[in-house]
Amino acid sequence: MTSKQVRVRFAPSPTGFLHIGGARTALYNWLFARANGGKFILRVEDTDRTRFVPEALEDIMTSLRWLGLDWDEGPDCGGDFGPYYQSQRLPYYQQYAEQLVREGKAYYCFCTPERLQEVRAKQEAAKAATFGYDRHCRDLDPATVERLKAEGRPYVIRFKMPLTGTTVVQDALRGELSFDNSTLDDHVLLKSDGFPTYHLANTVDDHLMQITHVMRADEWIPSTPRHVLQYQAFGWEPPVFAHLPVLLSPDGKGKLSKRHGATSVREYREQGYLPEALNNFLLLLGWHPADDQEVFRIEEAAKLFSLDRINTSPVAFQTDKLAWFNGLYIRELPAEDLARRCLPYLQKAELLPDPCPPERLAYLNRLMPLVRERIKLLPEITDWVDFFLQEEIPVPPVELLLPKKTTPDEVRRLLAAAYDTLKELAPFTEVVLEEALRGLAEQLNVKTGQLFMPIRVAVTGRTATPGLFDTLVLLGKDRVLCRLKAAEESLTV
Repeated sequence: MTSKQVRVRFAPSPTGFLHIGGARTALYNWLFARANGGKFILRVEDTDRTRFVPEALEDIMTSLRWLGLDWDEGPDCGGDFGPYYQSQRLPYYQQYAEQLVREGKAYYCFCTPERLQEVRAKQEAAKAATFGYDRHCRDLDPATVERLKAEGRPYVIRFKMPLTGTTVVQDALRGELSFDNSTLDDHVLLKSDGFPTYHLANTVDDHLMQITHVMRADEWIPSTPRHVLQYQAFGWEPPVFAHLPVLLSPDGKGKLSKRHGATSVREYREQGYLPEALNNFLLLLGWHPADDQEVFRIEEAAKLFSLDRINTSPVAFQTDKLAWFNGLYIRELPAEDLARRCLPYLQKAELLPDPCPPERLAYLNRLMPLVRERIKLLPEITDWVDFFLQEEIPVPPVELLLPKKTTPDEVRRLLAAAYDTLKELAPFTEVVLEEALRGLAEQLNVKTGQLFMPIRVAVTGRTATPGLFDTLVLLGKDRVLCRLKAAEESLTV
């Protein structure tokens, strides 16, 4: 390898939003680079112009930044090995494809799409053991090649695969993998439009960018012997290959797909997952620590990560574990940080304005200690604080106000007594409120639950809320009295 420093790359194709499996690949590469004092490179494989989606590229970069996976070289920050868009590197691919032709390791193929379809149809009809190009143009004489080129016939450049023997791939996770060369067809290196295929572009770029390790999805295993043979044809040393374990559906039956739920990082972000939780979850989908530790912040994982702790067995994508991580990290957030992350969901629900005034944001900060133990996803915040952020709430239904085995008249009497007690109360603090209301329950000869529940429902519209006394204090005396009075009057016959 021309560079001793660890250099890894994440090379997404911007044909869709960043897939959760791609995010794990990026995470592992980033962690490996950071653990070894290396470089993490972002390279955009945008040579498939028919499937290129500009907004997908923006999503990929935004999602990586949201996860905290910063890159040392890339399309937006440059580097010594650019450009980092493959569409801007076409001269490199054309140069190296032509080099292989001159050296007799590749050849021009003039077969039309129609002929290729006929070859495929015949192979299917014959139930051939392998499918692929029949090497019709492999041994064209130079004169014929020049004549066809002079006529303007479209052509591709194909790699001359060895017809016999085996190709051995060394995989850092899976050991030695052997492939029968007779099962590998002469794949296309350069298409007729001058754009490379993935096989050529990634080999050339990984070499020129001095990539030392290639960590990628296991679906690329069948392509790896092609890449190894290309390295040999160029006389280049290949990088270390490590093919990551496949992600399975939550029940472990079949590969993870859209029918199992969200598959893009964007979707998980919109659902209210924290990047800390998603990183921790993805880390353990294939990698395991030396002990039973489960919770890893990304900075800690970057110190411990190594290839020898990556499993090769398929792993189930169990979202209940992700939800557990999310709740854990939410509970650890400082109030101000949690409020900042919840703010967009509250603004979307029109519970807070955008921009949010400082005094309203300060009030939201005060609410966070009451609710952070109760939410697992950020959007759930609206169900726990809406009654705090509204000046008025709808009067709760009568049936919600009535504890079991009580009548409207009994509850009206309780609410009226609570109103009278709280009206005279000062200061309006948790300690004073609790002492007053417990004393009131004793005075009225009722259990505290019989008194507290109607008060809770009257002032929040909910039967489940944060602690009653904290809630009353944060609502404030005026709103509490107003809501108690409205609920009391709704029970008047």
